[in-house]
Amino acid sequence: MTSGLFTLPVVEQLSSSISLRIHDELRLLVITHPEFQAAFSLQGGQLIAWQPHGKAPIIWLSDKTSFAQGKAIRGGVPICWPWFGPAGKPSHGFARTAEWTLTHTEESAQEVTLSMVLKQSAQTLALWPHDFTLTLTATLSAQACKLTLTILGDVESTAALHSYFHVADSEKIAVSGLGETFIDKVENNRVSTQQGVQTYHNEVDRIFTHPDSASIIDDPLLGRAIHLHHAGNSDVVTWNPGTTLSQSMTDMSDDGYKTMVCVETARIQQPFITTSTSPATLSVTITPHYR
Repeated sequence: MTSGLFTLPVVEQLSSSISLRIHDELRLLVITHPEFQAAFSLQGGQLIAWQPHGKAPIIWLSDKTSFAQGKAIRGGVPICWPWFGPAGKPSHGFARTAEWTLTHTEESAQEVTLSMVLKQSAQTLALWPHDFTLTLTATLSAQACKLTLTILGDVESTAALHSYFHVADSEKIAVSGLGETFIDKVENNRVSTQQGVQTYHNEVDRIFTHPDSASIIDDPLLGRAIHLHHAGNSDVVTWNPGTTLSQSMTDMSDDGYKTMVCVETARIQQPFITTSTSPATLSVTITPHYR
């Protein structure tokens, strides 16, 4: 799925590296830099691909996802806001299905930076009666990807950068730096603890409430470790649907769970409280290390 994004026809060349393209119903920003390639959907302000040239993709995108207006994209880094999970409708908030506006681009021989903004509209006010300004700033290179979500407005909210990562085999990876205490969503939100790394042999859906500042996805088959440096978070969520749930999902292939894992920078247990002059930020820096 990811490779097809870079062969879509160019609608408008916005800069030397950034072009506007359309896939089905959605407008995409496609980055073809000399050192890496990446793509964003303007719906959701969502990173959907990032890959240093000559390396395996870092970001996972389902080959069954639809690119339809108002429907969430399965994969990439969805922005869950102003709530996480089923705290409101739609689940995970409206930011991931709303249309964002590109406001800034900048590029050099090493990296590309862009910013997108989402503000209240008649559609958002019908779901959540608050004024706000949400900004995503992304800085990408062959070495790292930093995503920063900035929240401005007199609001209380929860959020997550719901990151999906491409792995060779989900049953062969291990994730460290999650902490010990977690809320187990598979087991009716039971609070549990574990020692050591997280592995994935069945459905896993856990909110770690005292995570380290960095998590590491160790992927021996791809010969790399993806380091995630979290900031502004109170939690880290990890998810893999496993066989049964994956087979029940229309936007994921039956064996889709085998090549992905979610490790999410989140603010769930301690909501953000912001004002029109005091913003809050949630960010993750993704750095692959190769053996």
